[in-house]
Amino acid sequence: MSRRITALVLTAAAALALTACSSGSADPVASGDGDDYGLVTPGALTVATEGTYRPFSFHDESGELVGFDVEIAEAVAEKLDLEVVFQETQWDAIFAGLDAGRFDVIGNQVSINPEREEKYLFSEPYTVSPGVIVVAEDDDSIKSFEDLAGKTTAQSLTSNWYQLAEESGATVEAVEGWAQAVALLQQGRVDATVNDSLTFLDYEKSEGPTGLKIAVETDEPSLSAFAFTKDKEALVEAIDGALAELREEGVLAEISEKYFGADVTQ
Repeated sequence: MSRRITALVLTAAAALALTACSSGSADPVASGDGDDYGLVTPGALTVATEGTYRPFSFHDESGELVGFDVEIAEAVAEKLDLEVVFQETQWDAIFAGLDAGRFDVIGNQVSINPEREEKYLFSEPYTVSPGVIVVAEDDDSIKSFEDLAGKTTAQSLTSNWYQLAEESGATVEAVEGWAQAVALLQQGRVDATVNDSLTFLDYEKSEGPTGLKIAVETDEPSLSAFAFTKDKEALVEAIDGALAELREEGVLAEISEKYFGADVTQ
């Protein structure tokens, strides 16, 4: 008897859930504790980020973690009614950590490329920006990506820009991130570094004069998005819904204006 009652209760609950799904709005932003998303910690969105990649993810004078990607992730988590937890991770280890299930998503200007798309899922892009070759301001020897042939660039081995520099014929000096790449370039130990234009423009704004310049810009912009493992389809859908709402409400543009003085989100 008790088993039959349990079965009836479960059947009724299932029917109720189906009714709610069919009659309610198909809003992927509605969440609760995120049980359907396979989160590392129930009720929290765990985001991997470097914490050393200004202006996207860095610490301000008070030591607080801030930045463009940080604020986008915070706004998305709020839309999903989730807490947000940031795990600061070096770039070269960030995908390994995602694969190991240490966090739910990478929010650190991850460029979308075919190689990554084979292994990972991506949200809709929230940053649109060209790549650039940065050189010393007195160096006029690089006027195209073809001119990188025979030159040495400083790049993170797992970055999209590493692949572009290598495909252009450069010898790549491995570094952990932008700060090391710039240091090697300013010391004259490498000829150039390839990176996102926004990274360089923010560096010039905050640290100038730097003695560096943009020599070349890519024809096609780089698209950056949140990155997930392949089993996170539901979470990707929810985050896409949150990003769409934030874009429509002008929140993405507002965050972008704060850091870049322009809307770089579309």
